Amino acid sequence: QVQLVESGGGLVQAGDSLRLSCAASGRTSSTYVRAWFRQAPGKEREFVAAISWNDHSTYDAASVKGRFTISRDNAKNTVYLQMNSLKPDDTAVYYCASGPNLSLNRARYDDWGQGTQVTVSS
Repeated sequence: QVQLVESGGGLVQAGDSLRLSCAASGRTSSTYVRAWFRQAPGKEREFVAAISWNDHSTYDAASVKGRFTISRDNAKNTVYLQMNSLKPDDTAVYYCASGPNLSLNRARYDDWGQGTQVTVSS
């Protein structure tokens, strides 16, 4: 099992930037993909971005492409989500997840963090 801890959320204004972090511990060698999902009040949890741990492959949701960038630091077992040009629609709890394969389907991920709140005011 992999333990994931997110940090970096907060309250910002539209147009601002935030960087989320997700630190992993435990059986990190068994997971090849880290991903970010988000869930707004009353909505389903949706895919945001994912990165492969070995070949740096990434995939971004259309709604964040060009604004959000996922990256990772293998030495620190940490994945980041740089969020620029934030919009009120980006307001959600952001979750980090890990799994064996890159997928947009949240059911494909085995381990989840507790989430960090991002609120964007207009």
